[in-house]
Amino acid sequence: MKGQPGAGGTVVMFSTADWAAPCWTNKQHIARRLAERGYTVLYIETVGLRRPSINSLDLTRIIRRLRSGLKPPRRVGERLWVLSPLTLPLGQRHGFVRHFNAWILRTAIRLWLRRHGDGTPPLVWTYHPYMLEAISGLKRSALVYHCVDNIAAVPGVDATAFAQAEEALLARADAVFTTAPALQAHCARIAPHTTHYFPNVADLAHFAQARHAGAVPPELAAIAGPRLGFIGTLTDFKVDFALLEHVALARPDWHLVVIGDEREGQADPVLERMRRLDNVHMLGWRPYAVLPDYLRGLDVALLPLLLNDHTRAVFPMKFFEYLAAGCPVVATSLPALADFSSYCRLTDNAEAFMEGISNALTAPQVIPENDPVLMENNWDRRLDKMLAVLGPEAARAG
Repeated sequence: MKGQPGAGGTVVMFSTADWAAPCWTNKQHIARRLAERGYTVLYIETVGLRRPSINSLDLTRIIRRLRSGLKPPRRVGERLWVLSPLTLPLGQRHGFVRHFNAWILRTAIRLWLRRHGDGTPPLVWTYHPYMLEAISGLKRSALVYHCVDNIAAVPGVDATAFAQAEEALLARADAVFTTAPALQAHCARIAPHTTHYFPNVADLAHFAQARHAGAVPPELAAIAGPRLGFIGTLTDFKVDFALLEHVALARPDWHLVVIGDEREGQADPVLERMRRLDNVHMLGWRPYAVLPDYLRGLDVALLPLLLNDHTRAVFPMKFFEYLAAGCPVVATSLPALADFSSYCRLTDNAEAFMEGISNALTAPQVIPENDPVLMENNWDRRLDKMLAVLGPEAARAG
């Protein structure tokens, strides 16, 4: 039976994250909100941006994708479908691989549009450039490139091939949305008239639950205070594990709570040492729905990120999530956070980071829930602005 098209039209979204990934990112948030506004959305999971390694994790993922790729898109919401594309993860420089992957995607998209589209050209919204061949010949209302990371700096990604593909996408995109000043400068170099800066934001209503009376999870309540917390994927090219270890060793009276798992294939020796410390509590991954309960029990929220080519182009989603939860924030001095220095404590080295924590404990800086910076930096307001850039036709469902 043909699905009813959304009042806002149809969106084909190319993501760099699987729908059911443990930590949701801007891709899932935007897709879900587009569907809530009446768009009919096809969310296409990652096609594999890095060449796979010969290890059990990558092989397991390939086998899992082979199984799911033989199935049609699955429905995960009233107007939201997820496609797990059956693609060959052997690198974008191989012409045969690139053409085969494009043919698979193009066929799957056209079949889905025939069944669930409304007959009008879809809005194509992408988070990576390896989809141009897949939309070749496809009439579209607009092409959006939502640039949220310096993907070329991710270990394992073919930086040269990615840069070439990205340049082609930037030249064709009707609108480019970037989430960090470095990404804005990078994209505007090629597409100066279509590039717009919109930092990452938070689900304000969700994380503001931490401000209100409620239970703290027993495993957290059992940890002595003060509690310093970090929530997120433990990625060795993003998170400064050595900084966290330094804090834990220097102040055994402070308790460090880490919520999140290591990225696949990683086994960092610093994290292994930290697990043996009495004042470090590695709780592992926790569902998105209960994160406000954990934030409610923290005294200070931490953003201990490395400074490298990747993170200099990052605006951490956790920043506004922490603020929305009413947590004082201590962070390393990421360029993207410079405009928000009055809302947190930015630090340049380990000693300054510790001093920032001390100050946050003695004089907590809590942003009111109705502060303009929070009211402007939530997902609904952000999507309003993005759709406004695309014009009345794109925004009519909002």
